[in-house]
This record gives sequence, structure tokens and C-alpha cells, in this order.
Amino acid sequence: MVKTSPLEKRIKRHVIAREHDFFAVTSPGSESICLDEIKDLSIKAVGLSKIKGGVEFRGKLNDCYLLNLSLRTANRILIRLCRFKATNFRQLEKNISNFPWELYLFGNIQPDIHVTSRHSRLYHKKAISDRFLSSIFTSLNNHDTFSDISGHILFFPQKVFIRVVDDQFTISLDSSGELLHKRGMKTASGKAPLRETTAAAVLKTANYDIKEPLIDPMCGTGTFSLEGAMIKKNMPPGWFRDFAFMGWPCFKQSSWKYLKQECEKKLLDTGPSLIFASDHNPENCSSLKKTADKYSLSDAINIQCQDFFDILPSDITDQTGLVVINPPYGIRLGTEQQSRNLYNAIWEKLSKDFHGWKTAVIVPHKYLLPDIPLELTSKQLFHGGLKLTLLTGRIKS
Repeated sequence: MVKTSPLEKRIKRHVIAREHDFFAVTSPGSESICLDEIKDLSIKAVGLSKIKGGVEFRGKLNDCYLLNLSLRTANRILIRLCRFKATNFRQLEKNISNFPWELYLFGNIQPDIHVTSRHSRLYHKKAISDRFLSSIFTSLNNHDTFSDISGHILFFPQKVFIRVVDDQFTISLDSSGELLHKRGMKTASGKAPLRETTAAAVLKTANYDIKEPLIDPMCGTGTFSLEGAMIKKNMPPGWFRDFAFMGWPCFKQSSWKYLKQECEKKLLDTGPSLIFASDHNPENCSSLKKTADKYSLSDAINIQCQDFFDILPSDITDQTGLVVINPPYGIRLGTEQQSRNLYNAIWEKLSKDFHGWKTAVIVPHKYLLPDIPLELTSKQLFHGGLKLTLLTGRIKS
């Protein structure tokens, strides 16, 4: 019989058995979509609420693991560790001196500390960070800690986020690791790649239906096509990657394996390929094909090297569906006039050949909006610090 250590008992009682507050961080404007995603997963999260920058909820650790695996539009998921008020460094040190870091971190880990401070008397980020690092070091050295499991050291970089607003401290531990838009699949990237989380939000906003065709005619590295294929197969977006929570003392590999097995049971056969990706650049098409083949998505995506303006949807399918376009812009395209010429050609192409199709088009500048009556709805889209416009709707026949 394996004897359970006092630390293991504390972790089980205070971390595994208890509910925790979590925060799913999203891009601005994606909060409602992320909230709907969490509701659709039917987990036992309580207190679900949308706030600026994300979604708050309360749940168990397994809920956190499942959401990291399954959410398509969240950037990261934080577990809230504690909250307190401090107006000077003596108060700060007192509040953090007794926090049980050994319940959340291995003894061989020094986390990265990220500090933001607004409207607070303690505003010096490095000074705040230094106090936390000292407290963590002291806690991990003055208590029994895990440094290995099953005879090998587990190393997953850890990040602690400290948010100070009006002298109120909120301390969080990142459960995700690399941002969740990194699905663990693509190795090639274009000159201005669209984040997978943004692509998923665009598809949701455009009412993508897996039973209808999806045409991605300026596919680049294939972000829309890959996201669409994973949605069509009901494949979790985090299926091919690791997460920071795998480096927590509370993490159980057996529980994670069971969770993934349950998700695997829900994977769907694609049926006939209804996702059509194309690009005028052969290298982009070749790269996308390699990725689709490697990650078992090639049965869902039909890839052709073809210019958008040569495509007739009637040659591809006899159904209407969604055509989603992220044209080149900025330094990828050149002058303002070149941008105008390209977008004018896109509007004319959609109006002429895509009657009855739903569309989603990303527009970088208002002067590129269509001057023909396409009757599309506009929504602000944030990508890489840029404020873009997303146009969605159905092309009137």
C-alpha cells in the first residue's frame, strides 16, 4: 500500500477537492462567443458571467482542464489564487508571506511574474514582482514540495499574473501555458497570420454550419480551413498540445487520459469533404496539405492551388454555404490604391458569383468597405493590435 504524504493530502483537500474561481481571457469582442462555448460544454461551472476581457466562472480543476482542451476562442484560462488589499509594501509582504505556494508549484520551478497596476499606490512593477518571487522562493524552500513524479522531473513553465487596481490585488496562476491560439499543428506561418482563436470567432459570427460548404479562397496557411475541419470533426482545438497545468502538483495523468478518451468518443466522421481551400501561392497550398495530412484533417479539406477570381462556386458544389476571406493588406499588398483595387474586385466577385452564399470578409480600413449594396453587417475585430472590420451576412440573390 502506497503511503500518502502530508503534502499530497493537503493538495487533495485544498486544491483537487475544492471549487476555484477561474477567468477565461478572450480578445475584445469575443466574450459572448466564449460564454456560449462554455455553456455548450455543459460543465458544472457556476457563476458564469461575461465581463470586459473574458468570462468568469467557478468550478473544479477538471473543468479547467476540459476548457483548456475545448475552448476555441479563449486566449488563456487563469485560476484565481487569492485577493487582498495592500497600500504599502509591508501590507503586501504580510498578505503573501503565508500563501501556500507549495500546493500549486513544484519546488524546482521559478515562475514568470506578470504585473499590471492602475490607480494604486503600489505601482512599481519590478518591486512588486521581486516581493512575490521572494515569497514563492521562501515558501517552496520552507515546506515539503514535490520536485518529481515517477522518477522524472516535470518541467512546464509557469506564469503568475498579478493585477492591481485601486489597491486591490488579484493573484492568478496561468493554467494554459502558451496562448491557446497555438493549437500545436502549424509550423509554417504567413506574413500576417490570423490567430486561430480569431478565425474561430469569425466562423461563429458568420454562422458556420458543418453541414454546409465552406470556401476559403485566400487560405494562406489555412487557418480558417483547419479551424473549420476541427469543428466539423468535433475535434478539440487543444488536442495536439500540452498545457501549463500538466506541471502542477495536483495534476493526475490518469484523469487527463480519461478526459481525452471521453472527448475521443465524440469525434465525428466528416462524410463528404465540404471545406474547399485554395490560394494562388503553391507553397501555401503545399504547407496546408502537409499539415492536414499530419493531423488527420485531410479527409475534411479539399485543397487546390487556384486564384480566388478564377473560382466559380458552382464548379465546386451545388450547395450554398460560407465563403470566408482574409485578403492581404498593409505591407503585404503595397499602396492604398492597390488595396482599393483588390477589395473592389472582391466585392464585385462576391456580388456576381456568390448569390445566396453567406460571407465573412476581414477589412483593415473603412475606405475599403463595399460601395455596392451587399447589405452586410459590420463588427469590430481585434487582431495583433489592429482594429479591423469584419463584414458578415448573406449575398443577396
